[in-house]
Amino acid sequence: MIRGSCCCGGVRFELTAPPTMMGTCHCSRCRKAGAGNLVFVKRETFRWLAGRELVESYIPDPPFTLARQFCRRCGTALGEPFATEGAGFPVNAHCLDDDPIVRNRFHEWVSAKPAWYEICDGAKQFAEDPVKAPATA
Repeated sequence: MIRGSCCCGGVRFELTAPPTMMGTCHCSRCRKAGAGNLVFVKRETFRWLAGRELVESYIPDPPFTLARQFCRRCGTALGEPFATEGAGFPVNAHCLDDDPIVRNRFHEWVSAKPAWYEICDGAKQFAEDPVKAPATA
């Protein structure tokens, strides 16, 4: 089991299997939400232990579509555990209390990265969305 929680401990969850991968998003929205390091989990491996009722959603204005979830008590960004599409969803890697086993595989939206931040690993880099843009390094 891989346990996860928010800062105040009100929201707690576990993963019954390691995430499928980890990635870092450098877009301003992910950075400001405090959820740039994400692990991608299969829906069937995620289980709420406590605090689901403490989870709030931020619904962005169009053209953005991804709702972000956070603990309403402490503000910890959780990722997107309420996502309804697809076989899985991203979870803020910083919420994991145990080693997720996986390591960072990519950096996306590197073109939006602040000048003061240096990427210090060998993971693939994409100027924008990896699905739409070729790797830059």
